[in-house]
Amino acid sequence: MGRLLGVLFSGLLFFVVQYSSAENIVTREDKTQQLNAAALAQTKENVTYNGAYFKIAYPMGDVPAQYGVCTDVIIRAYRKLGIDGQQLVHEDMRGNFSLYPAKKNWGQNKTDTNIDHRRVPNLQTFFTRHGKKLLASNKPQDYQAGDLVTWMLPGNLPHIGIVTDQLSEDGLRPLIVHNIGAGPKLEDMLLDYAISGHYRYALF
Repeated sequence: MGRLLGVLFSGLLFFVVQYSSAENIVTREDKTQQLNAAALAQTKENVTYNGAYFKIAYPMGDVPAQYGVCTDVIIRAYRKLGIDGQQLVHEDMRGNFSLYPAKKNWGQNKTDTNIDHRRVPNLQTFFTRHGKKLLASNKPQDYQAGDLVTWMLPGNLPHIGIVTDQLSEDGLRPLIVHNIGAGPKLEDMLLDYAISGHYRYALF
């Protein structure tokens, strides 16, 4: 009898583990789809590129909806998943300020909830610390929907965008949602500039 109960318990445990794993896979896929949809939705909005310093609320603060830069695409997309990048970046910077480039790059001596999450190097640091830093390759097949990519533009200007599930006309490259100056666009530009980073956050 005890042996039978042991077999039944083992079978039940196996079922629970398998069911839980399946649930995690569905959740991950759902999050990826939500992030992908949130990025694509921004390409339908009328947003003027504006990198000016704005005083905004905290937490869940945002610049006026009609304005934005490349980092705002990321922050706004994740908020559709209930993730407030402004607060998360601020809290991590507050406790680990020396690990961020704020002092070196912009002469800051303390955090600033109005701007810290809107700067690409800060997001790179945050995603490296709290997400997955992946290979920054020039092989399109290494990128999947929901991934975050950073580039270094001419003039040493950092840039960031979101990989989508849409493909280029030849089917070889994933299209990117980004704002490089003309508002959020869906474009075939993955390999147009030097890739400086490849990350995955909150999708695993």
